[in-house]
Amino acid sequence: MKKIAFIGAGSFGFTRTLVKDILSFDALNDCELALMDIDDERLEYIKKAVLKIIKAGNYKAKVTATKDRVKALKNADGVISTVLAGDVDVWRKDIEIPKKYGVDINVGDTRGPSGIFRFLRTYPLMISICRDIEKYCPNAIFLNYTNPMAMLCRAMQEQSTVKVTGLCHSVQGTANMLAEWIGAPKEEIDYVCAGINHQAFYLSYQWNGEDAYPLIKKAVNDEEIYKQELVRNEMYKHFGYYVTESSGHNSEYNAWFRKRKDLIEKYCTNGTNWNPGVYAFIRDSYLERKDNWKNDITEWLEKEEIDIKRGEEYAAYIFNACFGDNTMFKFNGNVRNFGLIDNLPEGCCVEVPVLASRQGIQSIAVGSLPDHLAVLVNTSARCEELAVTGAMTGDKEKIYQAIYFDPLTSAVLSLEEIRQMVDEMFEFNKEFLTYFK
Repeated sequence: MKKIAFIGAGSFGFTRTLVKDILSFDALNDCELALMDIDDERLEYIKKAVLKIIKAGNYKAKVTATKDRVKALKNADGVISTVLAGDVDVWRKDIEIPKKYGVDINVGDTRGPSGIFRFLRTYPLMISICRDIEKYCPNAIFLNYTNPMAMLCRAMQEQSTVKVTGLCHSVQGTANMLAEWIGAPKEEIDYVCAGINHQAFYLSYQWNGEDAYPLIKKAVNDEEIYKQELVRNEMYKHFGYYVTESSGHNSEYNAWFRKRKDLIEKYCTNGTNWNPGVYAFIRDSYLERKDNWKNDITEWLEKEEIDIKRGEEYAAYIFNACFGDNTMFKFNGNVRNFGLIDNLPEGCCVEVPVLASRQGIQSIAVGSLPDHLAVLVNTSARCEELAVTGAMTGDKEKIYQAIYFDPLTSAVLSLEEIRQMVDEMFEFNKEFLTYFK
């Protein structure tokens, strides 16, 4: 019996999806699922949800639920992290403080001032999880879904010996979206995708061995398709390569779409797959979710039938490849750049093809990004490097510097204004950031 530990199991959407997929593999359907969360109520609800999935599939899996992280991790073969440091009221300030200074951020969980402070709050927790894994299940495969993906993985991969990679659903999700646009069955699509998390690009995209980019270009020129993803489609028109993450996210990673009110109205109010794709969505929808989560999970538990068909999240396939039936699985993971992408910083966290097998996780080199993409991606990667170094050394100046060069922030604010904004964010987050000098 294999054991898989879920740290932050009260993240209902992720946990239910991952459990459903894991148990769909014959080699894993009798595993132990160790659910860990710090919230008693959420833990009880997710245990009921997992038991419902086991019953629906007539699986032999065993479920344990605990607030004790060590108990959950002990002798685990696989570990999944979906934690959040600070509740929605804390995350809210990641958006509201920059907004006060004129930096209009859409989601704020990946990079820029909001993503960096989310990282700074989460970094100590993730390192402590790694220390427990090193002690209680040192051979476990650790799959991280917690954002900000690149900065957290970069820090963990340097400061621990844990076999950790980060996973994001945007690579396969966008590949499937493009396949639908060109009328291709997704199983006939092959691609090479590389960059950094949320700023990776399809360096090649083929349908049955033929270059499908001409078909993508034709699709994007269709007005109805263009309007579905305004930011990403505009980037594709100018760059010639398609980026993985949504328009809502990508609008905040560069200087072109959110620095002026007219640009926000043109590119970011609709057509971002974040309806309505502006600050109000975060302010209202996420705060509403904070209050209504119990209704959502209760409604799901009351359903007579649930869908247990295997989905496309990578985690289950990786675990199956590494310690299930050992069917090799290729995916895009977040790993350190040691000879993987030639024109990105050595040692930074990149998102590249990775092969999972009984030998573990092996990264695949892709060479260089096209020069113009490397300019964009280097800026983000180097800002992330500054932020990670600042966290690991307790050096606040590195955090100021990381945000000075953030493309959107620097397009809107002066250096002194950025410093004032960062000071305010440090002050609000001080209970989480006691490790700074």
